[in-house]
Amino acid sequence: MLARMNTTACLVLGVPLATGVGVSADPPAVEIANSQLRVKLYLPDAARGFYRGTRFDWSGVVGSLRFAGREFYAPWFQRVAEVHDFIYDGPDIVAGPCTAITGPAEEFVADGKALGFDQAPPGGTFIKIGVGVLRRPDDKPYDPYRLYPIVNGGRWTVSSRGDAVEFRHELTDPATGYGYDYRKTVALTGEQAQMVLGHVLRNTGRRTIETSVYNHNFLYLDRQPPGPGLSLTTRFPIKTDLPLDPALAEVRGNQLLLKKPLAGEERVYTVISGFGPDAKDYDFRVESRDTGVGLRITGDRPLAKVALWTIRAPHSIEPFIAMRIEPGAEFTWRLNYDFYRLD
Repeated sequence: MLARMNTTACLVLGVPLATGVGVSADPPAVEIANSQLRVKLYLPDAARGFYRGTRFDWSGVVGSLRFAGREFYAPWFQRVAEVHDFIYDGPDIVAGPCTAITGPAEEFVADGKALGFDQAPPGGTFIKIGVGVLRRPDDKPYDPYRLYPIVNGGRWTVSSRGDAVEFRHELTDPATGYGYDYRKTVALTGEQAQMVLGHVLRNTGRRTIETSVYNHNFLYLDRQPPGPGLSLTTRFPIKTDLPLDPALAEVRGNQLLLKKPLAGEERVYTVISGFGPDAKDYDFRVESRDTGVGLRITGDRPLAKVALWTIRAPHSIEPFIAMRIEPGAEFTWRLNYDFYRLD
């Protein structure tokens, strides 16, 4: 994580989510760059932020990343509307407010839900890390695509410099007993083509935080549909827990390959297994023969689960990390994104 930065800090106080689901015309953002990478980061803002849903972590939202003349994280949807998850509307993809995010977006999930959701009665509160204290309106099951009322957005502090941005989210909910101090840094490494996501999550409440976090990795390379020129490579032989449509994708050892450009409402989704208990298996390469560039994603924690989700826009490898944090303790994890040209 970064030490103190000699820069102006921007403090954003969490307030209930603004009414409406459209993306702000001019959401607050900051840019970091070196000689190889240029990255646009959207800032947490309950009134004007690019992302104001209650699913993904509000910090470190990458709206654009350019390397070697290629765009890696362009918006993959054309509009935002009150829909469940996302829908197809002719040539457009329309995303719901909880799904309308870009780049390597992270979500915290506790047994597929949010912290304290099952214990919250209708009208009670629960926690979504990186978002705030949410209200459970009724007795319906948890739905990550549902926009829940934010009753306490916590306190956001953002510090930036030319090559790094640090986000800090402090939250306490006496009603549930949960509290945390969450720091996330997005930084470039010198003049290398590397972006690092560093995290520290400290439990400041009286209850144990037991959750997992995954990165959705909405890769939308040059706004082109994923196809046969795109490959996913792992360190381990890939096993798929859900069968692949043989007309769309296949596994060859430690590679998952697409067999045609995805179009219409075609989708490739599966859960990937075969990884071991060591952090070395958190190592994924996505390479594009068509554009001549590749991306390697590595982490310093063991994998708990891996999923793959691909439609005609983003190609998303979703690695999960599990954590259990006792009161007063902290958990750290680091993700490296290395961009490179193919020979």
